[in-house]
Amino acid sequence: MTRRLSTYEDAVVFHGHTCPGLALGYRVAEHALKTLHAERSEDEDLVAIVENDACGVDAVQAIAGCSVGKGNLILKDLGKHAYTFINRKTGSAIRLVQRPEPLTERLDPAAAALRTKVMSGKATPEEEKEFGERQAAIIQKILTIPFSELFIEKEARSDIPERARIFGSVQCASCGEIVAEHRARVKNGKIVCIPCAGEYSRGW
Repeated sequence: MTRRLSTYEDAVVFHGHTCPGLALGYRVAEHALKTLHAERSEDEDLVAIVENDACGVDAVQAIAGCSVGKGNLILKDLGKHAYTFINRKTGSAIRLVQRPEPLTERLDPAAAALRTKVMSGKATPEEEKEFGERQAAIIQKILTIPFSELFIEKEARSDIPERARIFGSVQCASCGEIVAEHRARVKNGKIVCIPCAGEYSRGW
C-alpha cells in the first residue's frame, strides 16, 4: 500500500490553526524527510531533536511522525529554532537552524509593525483585518520560497539516541500513585514519586 504524503493542511489540523511558526516547522520536516531519504516515521526510524517548544514542533510531529510517546521526539528547550534529524537506518543526520535575520521584517516589514499593534490590543478592526491578510501572505511565502532563505543546513553529530525503553512501575509510598521506576526516588527509606520526594537545592 502506497502511503499518502502528509500535507501542510494535515499539520494545520493537528495544530489547530495556521501560522508562520507552523509553516516553518512544515518546511523543516519536509526538508528533513527529503534530505535523509526517509518516510514519515511509523516507529522510531527517524529521530527529531528540537530545541524549542514553539508551533513548528507540532508540524514536525504531524509531518515527520516524531513524537514523545514513541520516543523519537526529544525536546531540549534551549530557545533556539533549531532542529536535528537522524535517520536510524542510515545513520545520516542534519541540523537545521533558522536564519538569524528577522523573518517577518524580511518578508513583509509592514506586517511587523502591525503585529505590535495587534498584540498590544491597540489595533483598529481595519488594521486587524489587514494584519490577518498579511499573515496569510507571509505563510504562503514561507511555504514556497527556497528552503535556504529560511534555514541554514549544518552538519550534525549522528550519535543515535537509544531507542525508547519500557520500565517497570512502582507505587509511591506517600500518595499511592504509580510511577515508572526510573523516575522514582527514595525518601526516608521508602520509594516515592518526584513530587512527594520534594525538592532539595542549595543553589547549585
